[in-house]
Amino acid sequence: MRPEKLFELDEANAAVPLLEALVARLQRGALHLQEEMTRLASEIGVVVADLSAEDLVRQRPAARVLIEELDGIVREIEASGAHLKDVKLGLVDFPTEREGEIVYLCWQSGEPEVAFWHRTDEGFAGRQPLPGSAKTPCLQ
Repeated sequence: MRPEKLFELDEANAAVPLLEALVARLQRGALHLQEEMTRLASEIGVVVADLSAEDLVRQRPAARVLIEELDGIVREIEASGAHLKDVKLGLVDFPTEREGEIVYLCWQSGEPEVAFWHRTDEGFAGRQPLPGSAKTPCLQ
């Protein structure tokens, strides 16, 4: 299936500063949400895996604001045409066309620019440097 939006490399790179800010907010918020879930689980004597976001909101209605903020950030990233792949690692993919094939330009939070690509079925493990890039893929 062809994505609605295909990115050129310069277009993906132009999105990096905003994405860096959005992903940082998302990571901080997700960490805070996880801490709240851990506290609630401890208080009611269950393991975190047994709790849902709905459970948290029922017990702590103020958590709804955080959940809605995180959802809004994800929607903003996705509305740009980019795909958020992993919050913790800060991975974002940009659909593009390379030699007639739909592939992803791949960016990780902390990288100054988009310097990798991978096929749609390979994911992060299949990242390859873009031509002219001497960078190597690494997890943070």
